[in-house]
Amino acid sequence: MSIVILGVELGENSCSIVGVDAAGAIMTRRSMRRQTLIDYVLKLPACVVAMEACCGAHHLGRLFVARGQEVRLMSPEYVRPYVKAHKNDDRDAEGIAEAASRPTMRFVDLKSEEQLDIQTLHRVRSRLVAERTNLINQLRAILLERGIIFPAGRRKFELGLDEMLLDHGESVSPRVRKLADELRAEWRSLDARIEALNGEFVDLVRRDDAARRLTSIPGIGVLNASALVAAVGNASGFNKARDLGAWLGLVPRQHTTGGKHRLLGISKRGNTYLRTLLIHGARAALPSHSEADTPLGKWLKAMLERGVHRNAVVAALANKLARIAWATLRNGTTFERGYTAAA
Repeated sequence: MSIVILGVELGENSCSIVGVDAAGAIMTRRSMRRQTLIDYVLKLPACVVAMEACCGAHHLGRLFVARGQEVRLMSPEYVRPYVKAHKNDDRDAEGIAEAASRPTMRFVDLKSEEQLDIQTLHRVRSRLVAERTNLINQLRAILLERGIIFPAGRRKFELGLDEMLLDHGESVSPRVRKLADELRAEWRSLDARIEALNGEFVDLVRRDDAARRLTSIPGIGVLNASALVAAVGNASGFNKARDLGAWLGLVPRQHTTGGKHRLLGISKRGNTYLRTLLIHGARAALPSHSEADTPLGKWLKAMLERGVHRNAVVAALANKLARIAWATLRNGTTFERGYTAAA
């Protein structure tokens, strides 16, 4: 019998494969290098190639799909229950093949090269922002040790630091002043690189129709729109709007047993970066949304009047924005405050 499902455990250099037939019996079990794997799969008759959605899986998936194979990508957490006994590459490949055969398994959509490029830009920007934050915190600590304190906020600190460096008094030693000047130059360099990436995101959203429609939603800006398009594409991988909110971890965790329902805090699953952007966008949009005479505004105002904690209201609004974004992507419409869809 021929191979029906090929489970592939990807590694940076060595990969393990397990091929099973229609009955689930193992037909082949091998280890090979990545290029050998590509040549091997391309010579196989049409079958299902199953992999975990990890680094390099989308690139290989596009190669295999172009040659007529069916590719199924899965989240590693959904594969883990199918791995038997001790963990090794062969067992992982076997578990991947078994998980891909389940009719209720949730699969990950293949990302295009453009989506991966946008995700890469976001990850680089996120790293640069983290480096800038670490640099600012270190610079604050250095000056605090010398008794120099600045108001909270990056902009206030920036203005105060520039003023201090222009003043040639004896507030700090010459060596520390020189060090602070070097760190300030590094800070300016990081600002320039972050602003350059921000400009790329603006140009990208202007060119992309789906991202441009997303920016019509209050609370969804350039960063949110481009990150959403990169992560979910046209949202066809989610059957309902609530599925996108659940994937982003913006819905309550549920612990139900014996017929007793208990809802906890938000699950915080899925894409942490995208969830963070939506939370910040919801926090910025909450004042204007809660004052609007719309169903969404009345819903927010009612929660605030009931005394619901503001952070809980922000998380609920972020979930609502994610659901609106799903409808915008799936239906090809823009958002209007009165819930009137415009083509």
